Amino acid sequence: MTRPLQISVCGAGRSDPELDALAAAVGAAIADAGAILVCGGRDGTMAAAAAGARDAGGEVIGILMGDEPAEANENCTHVVATGIGQARNLAVVASGDAVIAVGGEWGTLSEIAFARRLGRVVVTLDSWELRGRGAMATPPGIEPATDPVEAVSRALSAAKARRREATSRQ
Repeated sequence: MTRPLQISVCGAGRSDPELDALAAAVGAAIADAGAILVCGGRDGTMAAAAAGARDAGGEVIGILMGDEPAEANENCTHVVATGIGQARNLAVVASGDAVIAVGGEWGTLSEIAFARRLGRVVVTLDSWELRGRGAMATPPGIEPATDPVEAVSRALSAAKARRREATSRQ
């Protein structure tokens, strides 16, 4: 039996009507594709994405900063209470086969960095624009998307490619 793809969604813990609408559409598209949504399990973008996935009949894994499962938003079907604070950002992105960043603040930036360190493709939707020097002039593995459907399509393609690569190494 093949495990469903898991797509991590990260973004701000504060609500923003425009970003929440994007996140809900991302969540719905992830569920419609039969993938599982992984998020930080609390408020703002995370809650909007989780609601979108649940409304579409999907599953949501919420990975919490605290040690109390009851802190998760009501749309999380599975909860991991870590008790490790902001360090849980690493667990959120490591649990996904690909990552979608919707908007975001400093925590989202850390999740983008962790995801790239782990080799996960990050699709950005109205999120951080990164640039550097040399090989990082256009950061590899960070793909901007223009809408939720494109974001999820890119993330699913990257996740499937990652799975194929992992299977071929076994």
